[in-house]
Amino acid sequence: MKQTSLQGIANKAAQDKTYRFRNLFGVLTAGFLFWCWDFINRRASAGVDKLDAIAYEDNLVGNIQQLAEQVKEGTYRAKLVLRKYIPKAGGKLRPLGIPAIADKLLQIAVAKILEAIYEQDFLSCSYGYRPRTSAHNAIKDLTGELKSGKYHVVVEADIKGFFNAINHDLLMDMLAKRIDDKPFLNLIRKWLKAGVLETDGQVLHPLMGTPQGGSVSPILANIYLHNVLDVWFDEIVRTHCVGRIYLCRFADDFVCAFQYEKDAQRFYKALIQRLARFGLEVAEDKTQIIEFSQRKTWVKTKFDFLGFEFRWCVNRWSYPVLKRRTSRNKLRTSIANYKVWFQKNCSLPKKILFEKLNRKLIGYYSYYGVTGNFQSLNDFVFRVIGLLFKWLNRRSQRKSYNWTGFGALIKHFRIAKPRILHAF
Repeated sequence: MKQTSLQGIANKAAQDKTYRFRNLFGVLTAGFLFWCWDFINRRASAGVDKLDAIAYEDNLVGNIQQLAEQVKEGTYRAKLVLRKYIPKAGGKLRPLGIPAIADKLLQIAVAKILEAIYEQDFLSCSYGYRPRTSAHNAIKDLTGELKSGKYHVVVEADIKGFFNAINHDLLMDMLAKRIDDKPFLNLIRKWLKAGVLETDGQVLHPLMGTPQGGSVSPILANIYLHNVLDVWFDEIVRTHCVGRIYLCRFADDFVCAFQYEKDAQRFYKALIQRLARFGLEVAEDKTQIIEFSQRKTWVKTKFDFLGFEFRWCVNRWSYPVLKRRTSRNKLRTSIANYKVWFQKNCSLPKKILFEKLNRKLIGYYSYYGVTGNFQSLNDFVFRVIGLLFKWLNRRSQRKSYNWTGFGALIKHFRIAKPRILHAF
């Protein structure tokens, strides 16, 4: 029933690209929220009310009915968003917002409705946070385009602090083009304006941005960049370029390929002005224009996208080959994370330690195991095994293993071997 309602919204959105929906608020019933509960991550952290999914589920019927009534009667109030920080490369910290579980459930419901509408509008160049698409789809399609030989210049770009720079008013104006339902839009505005409880107890009231971690934030970000970048690139930039052009975007990380350098140079200048109109700016340290052509494999240029390094090489028969390997920065970050992980977990019984380690390695292969990246996977595992040897020998004051004994240990418990899981 709930999927039928969403399908009806999707059909209407596809049939009429100018239609403004007026009855979306009425979809947020208790029944719809029950259906959305299946999309809740049961292991997610609790918000400011210290109520996690398991505790909320103890009285699921009563909690959802109460939430639906609050929404219907207009008494619903978004709780403070709990701020947490997770480490990034280079010692930086990424802010993460954790909504209360009831807010998260309602955000999922709204996100499902927005998805039904905007999946009919989003362009094929957009891959991030969308159903039936993934980073691997983006990598595969980008690889195919570059291998076609049509492009010779690449603009690698990243938007500086994107999730914290989204202009609330401009975002609401974008939503209003498709939605003529004030109560529904007011729900979204409440989450944008919700106070953030910092780790030091201070409450901040954001004037812009969406909290990373909120269930509705990814699709709001996609709607923003759909209007700011995707449509502009497809309808305006394309008409002003002489040669072929291509855009591949995953969230706020994107790559543009051009047949001619002059087109790339004009685009880059226009991009800075375009982003500025919407309160955004490029991250200069992650943005560059590079010559990238299969005709000039001797030009040792490369760029990073979604954790992979792209570069042109020649094979043994002197034919140009587009190679992908784990980016050097991501490799260093992963090794650093494993070092911290071993430090915390090497005191575990060996059977449990190896089981957990193998799960981590399989997760790593599931992302980086793409055609042509086997050597990087091997190098990574070699370094991980070296860290394992080091930290097992720190479990006590005496050295526990020499290399012979360690080799026997590895043979007994086994280390998950590198594997290619994505053949492009």
